[in-house]
Amino acid sequence: MQEKRILVWDLPVRIFHWLLFVLVIAAVATALQGGSLMAVHGSIGRLIIGLLAFRVAWGVVGPTYARFRSFVRGPGAILAYLRGDWHGVGHNPLGAISILVLMTLLFMQAMLGLFATDDIAFRGPLNVLVSHETAEFITGLHRANGFLIIILVTLHVLAILYYALVRKDNLVRPMITGWKTVSDPDAESTRGLKLPFAFVLAVIFAGVVAWMAGGGPMTVLAPPPPPVIAPW
Repeated sequence: MQEKRILVWDLPVRIFHWLLFVLVIAAVATALQGGSLMAVHGSIGRLIIGLLAFRVAWGVVGPTYARFRSFVRGPGAILAYLRGDWHGVGHNPLGAISILVLMTLLFMQAMLGLFATDDIAFRGPLNVLVSHETAEFITGLHRANGFLIIILVTLHVLAILYYALVRKDNLVRPMITGWKTVSDPDAESTRGLKLPFAFVLAVIFAGVVAWMAGGGPMTVLAPPPPPVIAPW
């Protein structure tokens, strides 16, 4: 069957993927180091929330293969893929589940961190909204979910190695260049790349979400400080 090269991953998707990868590593490293780096850890968490918000918006208004409807499929497609009967471009049905689970766990992790505290060097920007007991409970969930994310990321990397070494399908190169060689004669390059309004909309949405995660509304709604009365 004749093969052809098509553009699968648009630039925003590729930047999202690698930037999220870097931020997750940085979040783990700063959490393990602790101390003064916990402030950096918190900032990374808010960046991750904004980045995930962008991907959600881009999954709705972005190009063909970036949209969730192009790779989020039902049980039938998953079973067909496991039987070897599925042929498509972009994320396969099983990989789509892994991506959605990982994104959900990362979002939960970052959101939990907004309320968490270690009583020493870190207090999330929304920590003041919950009691000390609730904050301690949330902090425990934050730590436990962090180990779960590390396990899932490790499985994700192992799956990529399996595809590269066993199935001879390099999944990394297309996520760098955007281009992939496929044997499906009906496969087409991703469409809708010239979407400046959609991109701006997704960026604005991500910025608003990150601002809210950082406690932005509280700074706007906070009462003004009491006037200082001179002692004389």
